[in-house]
Amino acid sequence: MRELLAEAAAANTTRSYATALRYWAGWHQGRYGVELALPVSEAVMIQFLVDHIQRKGKTGLVSELPPALDQALVSAGLKAKVGPLKLSTVVQRVAVLSTAHKLKRLPNPCELPTVRTLLSRARRASVKRGERPTKKTAITRAELEAMLATCDDSLEGLRDRALLCFGFASGGRRRSEIAAADMRDLRKVGDDGYIYRLEYSKTQQAGVKADSTPDKPILGRSAEALAAWLGAAGIDEGAIFRRIWKGRIGPALLPGSVAMIVKRRTKLAGLEGDFGAHSLRSGFVTEAGKQGVPLPAVMAMTEHRSVASVIGYFQSGQAEDNPAARLLR
Repeated sequence: MRELLAEAAAANTTRSYATALRYWAGWHQGRYGVELALPVSEAVMIQFLVDHIQRKGKTGLVSELPPALDQALVSAGLKAKVGPLKLSTVVQRVAVLSTAHKLKRLPNPCELPTVRTLLSRARRASVKRGERPTKKTAITRAELEAMLATCDDSLEGLRDRALLCFGFASGGRRRSEIAAADMRDLRKVGDDGYIYRLEYSKTQQAGVKADSTPDKPILGRSAEALAAWLGAAGIDEGAIFRRIWKGRIGPALLPGSVAMIVKRRTKLAGLEGDFGAHSLRSGFVTEAGKQGVPLPAVMAMTEHRSVASVIGYFQSGQAEDNPAARLLR
């Protein structure tokens, strides 16, 4: 049963859950001097929340996490830096602990009214303070063109151009999907195009669903860039995007390497913003909104299952073209 669960779980999800549980264990040991044991009591849950959720005090935003414990968690590698966690991180930590209780069929303190009320009020207070989730800067067509202009005809330049075009044109692929792209899922169509079959993604955890559109077209300039890279690298099987070592083609890129390539190309292009691999995904949706592409067509490419998760980017792309904004013209 453990092997089945492990095979089905996404690697990122597994790492995220492990990180959250290690943090819980470290915090509990530091707070109470004993190892964490399930089920967790209501008092421990409330202490965790007041330790990590900020509230307005006389001197500004405060929380109850002792500075010595905060530093100890950083020194143990359980936190990146001293200071409060983001509210979204606290919510994720609670969700992971809740899942652990459910899997062990234990009384779940995360679902107690006091805990749920505290989290709900914390979200409301955060919104009232004007806090919003941070998002990566979108790479729309203008930014993408500037990044592509930095790619020369070297192996690295050909790979990065193909990677950026593939990631954007196939629907704003996630970095894990770009890193996992394989020749077995790529087929040529016509004289100047490809179809990439996305068999598995974060939003279709059970594989391809009946309402999914797994075939993602890669056409025009994007197809040309991909063909140039595959030809120069001599790739006809296995991973599409690979490491390059001293002019030699290596194994598949890691997801983190995809993010590094995106950041490096934005820097070379002189672009300002908080860019990452997700910038291709948000940029695709934003650009589609700018060009008036219908939302269902966009979601068929991105594999978003929830309108709520995609509409923010889509609407920001359409905002400047909203006729209601030109009533004084």
